[in-house]
Amino acid sequence: MISETVEVRGHLIDSGVLSRVLDDILEYGGDYSIDRFEVGKSPVDESFAQLTVKAEDGDELARLVMRLQTHGVNLANPGEAVLRPVEQDGVFPDDFYSTTNLETVVRLGGHWVPVENPEMDCGIVVVGEGDAARARTIAVSDVRRGDTVVCGASGVKVVPLPAIDRSVGGFEFMNSQVSSEKPQALLVRQIAQQMREVKADGRKILWVGGPAVVHTGAAPAMVALIEAGYVDVLFAGNALATHDIESALFGTSLGVDLTQGRGVEHGHEHHIRAINQIRKAGSIAAAVESGLLTSGVMHGLVTQRKEFVLVGSVRDDGPLPDVYTDVIEGQRAMRAGLKDVGFAIMVATMLHSVATGNILPASIPLVCVDINPATVTKLADRGSAQARGIVTDIGLFLEQLALELVPDYRQGQRPGDDA
Repeated sequence: MISETVEVRGHLIDSGVLSRVLDDILEYGGDYSIDRFEVGKSPVDESFAQLTVKAEDGDELARLVMRLQTHGVNLANPGEAVLRPVEQDGVFPDDFYSTTNLETVVRLGGHWVPVENPEMDCGIVVVGEGDAARARTIAVSDVRRGDTVVCGASGVKVVPLPAIDRSVGGFEFMNSQVSSEKPQALLVRQIAQQMREVKADGRKILWVGGPAVVHTGAAPAMVALIEAGYVDVLFAGNALATHDIESALFGTSLGVDLTQGRGVEHGHEHHIRAINQIRKAGSIAAAVESGLLTSGVMHGLVTQRKEFVLVGSVRDDGPLPDVYTDVIEGQRAMRAGLKDVGFAIMVATMLHSVATGNILPASIPLVCVDINPATVTKLADRGSAQARGIVTDIGLFLEQLALELVPDYRQGQRPGDDA
């Protein structure tokens, strides 16, 4: 067997990192010995471990080391990055370095170069030479023949997320557990404070939403947050926009009267009629400009000049003209929308939450809110280790958040209501 020396630093015991590292070594068919282990004595002290990991051959060892880097493990002597040319559009070399969502640096010409746009499950493309060399993540669908990419684990280091100060009590974005028994009002207040701090720092707040925002009657609260400046970018599918527009045009969501909570005659037709009206106008923005669309979440985004990216699926009716039907183009639009984002909040959507989590750097705090605990659990299991959740009804959550962040918001108010 051949071996490499690796090391990791952090709260290795109480966070379970060390046990996951050792499990992964064995799961990947490797072996290990612990050469050095220093345990932090106080709650704020980090631990340090140095291990020798072994595998049958170089390829297996490189794959194992890349896997361990998802936990913040790095080679003790990383050396220089290995670069290879791409020989076919949309295809990496066989031994390409598969990225994590952690901050990453590569060693090029004796210098550590930061990798731009950290994202999991991508490659690293290098452009330029010497002091002008730059590195960034690239999706396999976007790589082109002649590009130069990093291969193997040599010359690559990841930077683990900052350690949590466990001597301090209270809510911690990096330590909260998914539970329906958390003090919800307290969590909402502290999320609101986090959002204020992000805005004060000049960064953006990204929302990822599902149609339950409309179904639960929470759209007015969402509109209030948009108008107050706490929604900078929205990622969603065809459904949220469609039912929001249906609500604005017909007062229903999936044919259910939102003021009375019951179906109305011919209500099942409303969503497709709403789509047809927007398609006739040409776009959501055009419908707002013409006076057709006068309220709702999408109206608020357009009038406040906020960005939204709608990416569809095979299940969609219509879809609306603004919806990306090519999912690769949709991914690119979502990546472009992440610039300057400092906080992400995902509400009532499993598929879009996982999709967004896959392209977010781990350094961006992420909160997922859903009535189903499995949604938040699945998000974390798919690699978004920074994801922490609140298990509650999305309608109640958005109402509480609006009351915290918008001084003149009245619970249950609808756009157009008198103050």
